[in-house]
Amino acid sequence: MNFDFHPEAEAEFLEAIAYYEERAPGLGLDFTTEVRAAIQRILAYPQAWQVLDGEIRRALVHRFPYGVLYAVEENHIWIVAVMNLHRQPEYWQERLV
Repeated sequence: MNFDFHPEAEAEFLEAIAYYEERAPGLGLDFTTEVRAAIQRILAYPQAWQVLDGEIRRALVHRFPYGVLYAVEENHIWIVAVMNLHRQPEYWQERLV
């Protein structure tokens, strides 16, 4: 199974990496590792996580207050958001239009 990022999801992922790297050298890499591990869990068990809205599910990222929001399509995962769980919870819905 493959995955792709919504362009805005990829941008927010990269912004979060830069944010954590500014806080402490190597923390951005740690964040990247944890998000990629969450994506690997999604690829292995795409139906395992909580449904948020319609077909959108959320897998939590370990160590960081983030969730990976995604939709399961035929043999494909579409990542809609790499969401900070402490911010506006429904901002990503406009990406589904």
